[in-house]
Amino acid sequence: MVAPLAHEPSDEALGRCDALLAWRPPPRLAARAPRLRWIHSLTVGVEQWLASPDLPPGAVLTCARGSHRLSMPENILGALFLVQKQFADIVLDQRERRWRRRVNDTLAGKTLGILGLGTIGTEVARKAAALEMRVLGASRSGRPSPIVERVWGPDGIAEVLAASDFVLLLLPSTRETRGIINRRTLSLMKPSAYLLNFGRGDLIVDEDLVEVVRAHRIAGAVLDVFKTEPLPADSPLWITEGIVILPHVGGLHPERDTLVAEGWLENLRRFVAGQPLRNVVDRALGY
Repeated sequence: MVAPLAHEPSDEALGRCDALLAWRPPPRLAARAPRLRWIHSLTVGVEQWLASPDLPPGAVLTCARGSHRLSMPENILGALFLVQKQFADIVLDQRERRWRRRVNDTLAGKTLGILGLGTIGTEVARKAAALEMRVLGASRSGRPSPIVERVWGPDGIAEVLAASDFVLLLLPSTRETRGIINRRTLSLMKPSAYLLNFGRGDLIVDEDLVEVVRAHRIAGAVLDVFKTEPLPADSPLWITEGIVILPHVGGLHPERDTLVAEGWLENLRRFVAGQPLRNVVDRALGY
């Protein structure tokens, strides 16, 4: 869910517009901006743009891809340590003044499976390998990576799920990926495995995840993104033991707006000079 803008651009302003920088499409954009040739999304995810009937068919759409390259991998590593070292439980023990020593396994030697090996997935793989984790992955192209032990195409997702101690979702929201984590695919995971979602909320069928975690068919999950945000108070995800809720903080950091602005300025220079733009969205692929 996206909060409405305080002020919508006027018809007069949009009528003169060749380029647009925005969070989401203004109402009736195509009709109100007949000159529009380029749209730059302030976000990395562009599903709200692609789903809009108001998106001008001839305008190039670019996004803020790359602005989370450092912050999100660090938050993902934090999530790995959180569940592997039981830090959340240790903090809760402190509230009760309870001295309970815990013996926790290492991340070293564990297998991290990454579904979606874009900029962020590749950076996570590099840092996980430095922690002596085994890294597997799946991507649309299936292209090999020097820092991932093996990369499958979409037809190899089952292999990644079955082999991993931690499954990290970094997929975009597309027709092919929505609901990709469901009762059937969750059944392929190890009972000791954790699911981490830092991609899009609609990748997961929530009720299936709740059922599987409550039945201890997987160890648990760390979720940073949801179909509806803020997550409704009556969602069973809040109260399912083994599921950790993060309030969509994976990509947040103090310099994010600066990085987004720098990317937009570089594209603005290219637009004015008639050069190819960076981070162009493929409408057919959905990202």
